[in-house]
Amino acid sequence: MDISTIMAKQVSELQHTLNLNLLKSQMATQAAQVTNMMKAMNTNHHEAPHPYKGQSIDVQA
Repeated sequence: MDISTIMAKQVSELQHTLNLNLLKSQMATQAAQVTNMMKAMNTNHHEAPHPYKGQSIDVQA
């Protein structure tokens, strides 16, 4: 084996390792964001107002 083949293989392995580490980091970040979003959803129980509830009354005699 010549030196360029060995170096190319090492570069390829390094790129694979870096890609896996980046993927793990992104997954951890997304998990943390989802956790924060779920906590925020549990603490904020403000309901949106109904768009037309209480504005008019149908009365029939």
